[in-house]
Amino acid sequence: MTDQKDDNEQQVDENRLIAERRAKLTELRGKGNAFPNLFKPEHTAAQLLVEYGDADQWSQDKLAESAIPVRVAGRMLSRRIMGKAAFVHIRDGSGEQIQLYLRRDDLPEGVYPAFKHWDVGDIVGASGALMRTNTGELSVHLDSIELLVKSLRPLPEKWHGLTDQEMRYRQRYVDLIANPNVRKTFEIRAQVVRSIREFLEARGFLEVETPMMHHLPGGATARPFKTHHNALDIDLYLRVAPELHLKRLVVGGFERVFEINRNFRNEGVSTRHNPEFTMLEFYQAFADYNDLMDLTEVMLREIVEKLDRNGNIEYQGQALDFESGFVRQTVEQAVLEFNPELEAAQLRDIEALREICRGMNIPTEPVWGWGRLLLEIFEKTAEEKLIQPTFITGYPTEVSPLSRRNDHDPEITDRFELFIAGREIANGFSELNDPEDQAERFLVQVASRDAGDAEAMHFDADYIRALEYGMPPTAGEGIGIDRLVMLLTDSPSIRDVLLFPYLRPEAVD
Repeated sequence: MTDQKDDNEQQVDENRLIAERRAKLTELRGKGNAFPNLFKPEHTAAQLLVEYGDADQWSQDKLAESAIPVRVAGRMLSRRIMGKAAFVHIRDGSGEQIQLYLRRDDLPEGVYPAFKHWDVGDIVGASGALMRTNTGELSVHLDSIELLVKSLRPLPEKWHGLTDQEMRYRQRYVDLIANPNVRKTFEIRAQVVRSIREFLEARGFLEVETPMMHHLPGGATARPFKTHHNALDIDLYLRVAPELHLKRLVVGGFERVFEINRNFRNEGVSTRHNPEFTMLEFYQAFADYNDLMDLTEVMLREIVEKLDRNGNIEYQGQALDFESGFVRQTVEQAVLEFNPELEAAQLRDIEALREICRGMNIPTEPVWGWGRLLLEIFEKTAEEKLIQPTFITGYPTEVSPLSRRNDHDPEITDRFELFIAGREIANGFSELNDPEDQAERFLVQVASRDAGDAEAMHFDADYIRALEYGMPPTAGEGIGIDRLVMLLTDSPSIRDVLLFPYLRPEAVD
């Protein structure tokens, strides 16, 4: 009851503050343009701190003698009024803060009395000369300041920040204001994407864009989102993967292509899944899955180095080594490692696998072969234990409808998945370029769909036609950008690395 009372009192207090700020805005409107757009900042807080932050190089006396003029703009985060003078901290688009020093007699007439009615959260523009306070803080001694935007809603209570997790995701704009460390996550995300582009482009890959809406969902076993095009009166699907379009480009002669873009899968929401997510997919002709494992290892190591992590990162208390060679083992080897009671002979025996699944309380379907049963056991018992970067290979053909069969063992494919900290980060394989084999596997997928598997693929006749023109030996891979950024920013939830994650609509009173 007490918590409910506190919440109600807080809401009443916030409503009162909003009403007061609206009244101030009304008064500003009566005096002219309440939202001026003429002030142009010439400096950022970060720039000033880098150039003049060193107190030994730029002492209080030297700054006073130099009278360096600056123009800055930003959001007021705090203010301290002491009679005829005041100190204000603002944060600008650089993400850094700088202090402003206001003295009534140094400002145009009427500005200081007006300033005393402004609020934390307001956006201001200010000009003056750099100075250093007696405590050594770099500041701007103002000769002018103006209110650019009146903030109608108060920021989260003082310096406590925004702590309600759902509110942080729902109101990311407030989260970014109140929690500066959040900004760093998305700066790292941008740096990771930029590093990937530079890495691939340096190796001759061409960045392309392929359709977001498909006539048939394909390229991954996943449940699609469905929509309808009114003018053509046809159903369309938001893409679950760009794979089949990118491989069409390889057929057409683009031998190294990549795309960084969104995929959409109508599946559950969790700390690792969002219905809309960002994926890197790239394809290289005249390469196989071993080449892409080598390439991926080099790329990820280079990204970690660019983040100044010295080849190592920590994720949720676990030290991850990107400097040493990544582990490589097959699905069957991993299952045996983490289930020492099992024997190798059992892993391709359908009845033995069914019995193992029953003992592990793993639900199964009658139509599943040994490959699907084995994968279920792997996911149940091994996947979350793969902490250090590990390539898992030898995936059964049954669960790899687009992968090339292994030359020595046609029951498995030349495919890998990369696991780090117990989660899948990448999926790659030597591509199936035999059109007749691909058509047969599509038919198996269609049978699975008819049997009730909503994630099974459709038969894509045009893709088969493309393969019939001839696709060179090719390897392709997809890397989940969101999950990769989670690792590199030590973020426990995918929502922490998405600026606007999906949530249920807010309840309306």
